[in-house]
Amino acid sequence: MPVRPAVTEAELEAHLRGICFKTGPPRRIGVEIEWLVHDARNPRCPVEPDRLHSAATALRALPLTSLLTFEPGGQLELSSLPATSLTDCIEAVTADLALVRPAMLAMGLGLAGHGHNPWHPPRRVLTDPRYNAMEAYFDRWGSAGRSMMCATASVQVCVDAGHEEPGPLGYGRRWLLAHLLGAVLAAAFANSPTSEGCPTGYRTTRQVIWSQLDPDRTLAPPPGPDPRTAWVRYVLDAPVMCIPSEDGRWDAPEGLTFREWIRTGVPRPPTQEDLDYHVTTLFPPVRPRGHLELRMIDAQSGDSGWIVPLAVTAALFDDPEATERAYRIVKPLAETAGARPAPRNPLWRHAARGALTDPELHTAAVACFAAAQEALPRLGASSEVRAAVAEFTERYVARGRCPADDHLDALYAAEGDLIVGKDSQ
Repeated sequence: MPVRPAVTEAELEAHLRGICFKTGPPRRIGVEIEWLVHDARNPRCPVEPDRLHSAATALRALPLTSLLTFEPGGQLELSSLPATSLTDCIEAVTADLALVRPAMLAMGLGLAGHGHNPWHPPRRVLTDPRYNAMEAYFDRWGSAGRSMMCATASVQVCVDAGHEEPGPLGYGRRWLLAHLLGAVLAAAFANSPTSEGCPTGYRTTRQVIWSQLDPDRTLAPPPGPDPRTAWVRYVLDAPVMCIPSEDGRWDAPEGLTFREWIRTGVPRPPTQEDLDYHVTTLFPPVRPRGHLELRMIDAQSGDSGWIVPLAVTAALFDDPEATERAYRIVKPLAETAGARPAPRNPLWRHAARGALTDPELHTAAVACFAAAQEALPRLGASSEVRAAVAEFTERYVARGRCPADDHLDALYAAEGDLIVGKDSQ
């Protein structure tokens, strides 16, 4: 590992302040889609690591525009480049998936959109030293860390931070909007009600798992008038997950915050690269990376299920009229959320357990989806995208349902058939 210069606490604070909210007119949109990889013939049959490694090698040879990565449990992730329009983003990722899916199928593998693996317990496939250290760190908090690393998948939508000045598109209001609207999005797109074939009691088990991790790196920063200052404090006071050493090892220190690491210089002085990596190990529901990463949406089923959460979120954040409407719609939800940070406050707990069966979340979702549908033509969305959002709205949102309810209905129907078959014998 090359020697890199150490920096002062003041320099690192300035670096964070300069990169967390890159403000300006909202112009770009991006999406990161994760999929569970399964055997194409039998999803309940675990895929051996050798097959996953071979698939990764083959996929990396494809001419993709999106960044292709694999998560520790073998989940496949496509991360789009920042696009200047919703249409460009959808077209680019759709073209990549048109290459990825047939290549996977040729190797006997399929992609499934579930927020949490419904078939198997978590099993780590990637054995890099970095992931060994991450696992050791998360194990201090119980089993949720391994589930998060190896058994969850999401649709992460990335939107610009917004203008510097106050107003409907100011970054401070968009920051607040993201944390309140996030509960509505988590509920509307909840798609992970089971684990190892059994109901968990939640519509989005994935969201519950995230809420059970180390609170110093998974809860939202405290609310306040200055999101930059709050984020900088949050980052520096968060525990360090793992530190790379010159001999290639990754250590998982216990009880060491990044600020303490700066001040003590032990086990070695940290660098700006260390800070940048540290930020990637923080997992609040909304993460500022210059833009805003909305990290609360479960992976969606089907070839194009990911398009609806992307389109709805883009409409509510990038169309000024829809943004203002969405802010007015979700602002009353702050009273339910209370003082506790997401995702451990009552609003987010209701979203995880009941999803849109919760009357308050249902009312907000109906109004937000209506605002999004009105905004999509102004954003130039295609008729196919508008139809997909309309169909999802009618099938789920209008009826107080979410994709998880379909899985639960099918599971209970299958159980009922088994009972009927047993009684008839």
